[in-house]
Amino acid sequence: MNQRAAKARQAAIDLALTYPEAWQDEPWEGDLVVKVRKKVFLFAGADPRDTRWPVGIGLKLPVSKDEALSLPGATPSGYGLGKWGWVNIPFDQGPVDPELIGDWIEESYRAVAPKTLAARLDEPPDHRP
Repeated sequence: MNQRAAKARQAAIDLALTYPEAWQDEPWEGDLVVKVRKKVFLFAGADPRDTRWPVGIGLKLPVSKDEALSLPGATPSGYGLGKWGWVNIPFDQGPVDPELIGDWIEESYRAVAPKTLAARLDEPPDHRP
């Protein structure tokens, strides 16, 4: 198992869980996702110890899709999701800038969350519910 990749994956999950009404789910055995209400905004995939799968995340990136796809090993998400802006970003192909990942997690959240929840991100931190 690639420790750096596993840590990057966990950091992405932890950050995603800080968004309003974000919660962790396992809709398919062994596949972790982060949702806002009932909609997925981050696919985290299988446990990093399962070497059958790459370690990384999937995000909906309507604005940054092409930039994300320029990363080594990045691919449009399967099952038809790629055509809707979903991108798989591997963490085991080399280092990925954590700040960039943070920006993309926010973009994915905003793309999926109800407008009222996404608007909370624009409020000053001391005014958020």
